[in-house]
Amino acid sequence: MHATALNNCSRFFETYSDFFGKDKSTKVVEIGSQDVNGSLRSVAPNAFDYIGVDFQSAKGVDIVLSDPYSLPFESESVDIVLSSSCFEHSEMFWLVFLEVMRVLKPTGLFYLNAPSAGSFHRYPVDCWRFYPDSGRALVQWSRRNGGNAELLESYTQKGGTWQDFVGVFLKDQNFVRRYPRRIIDTKKDFENGTVLGSADMLNISGICQNDKKLLAIGQIVSEQLQL
Repeated sequence: MHATALNNCSRFFETYSDFFGKDKSTKVVEIGSQDVNGSLRSVAPNAFDYIGVDFQSAKGVDIVLSDPYSLPFESESVDIVLSSSCFEHSEMFWLVFLEVMRVLKPTGLFYLNAPSAGSFHRYPVDCWRFYPDSGRALVQWSRRNGGNAELLESYTQKGGTWQDFVGVFLKDQNFVRRYPRRIIDTKKDFENGTVLGSADMLNISGICQNDKKLLAIGQIVSEQLQL
């Protein structure tokens, strides 16, 4: 678990957890909960009923999944679903997304963090990277399958190796007014941000961060050669 992943999830709870009960009545499910150098559980409110699911028994895992595309929870029974650094390892993450939407209550939120960059890393496979329009595409996929999901906000983390895409989804868009605050109301270190209600991207950048680094290095080398 890299530092920016923990920080972004912490900001998610700081922004949205006040709209839920402050006790075990709030059920949180983390997909891909194995504790590898840290866990999202550490930044969640202690009072919440936190359940970690993964594909193998390990620290931080409460339930081992027998099917990666089937969550062992009743429909509309979960308040918050979290997934960080996991969807890139799912061969068909769009099926997982539909399962997330199924188990969430109509007022439920899905916090997704997935890299937009970074090296090839198999756990046990590495299939995908997520770009700024990924969140809106998942919403369209939900609606095409009879859902009513909405993307409240998304952005790409500035800095670090993985340059995580972060998206916050609402199960049913009829409850948008329940959540008036956004992470990027106060966050500064992001680019290509989206906020529900605006078609414009915030801090837009058409050049990925790795390319910016290469261009900067190239400029430095060019200047040195001219000396």
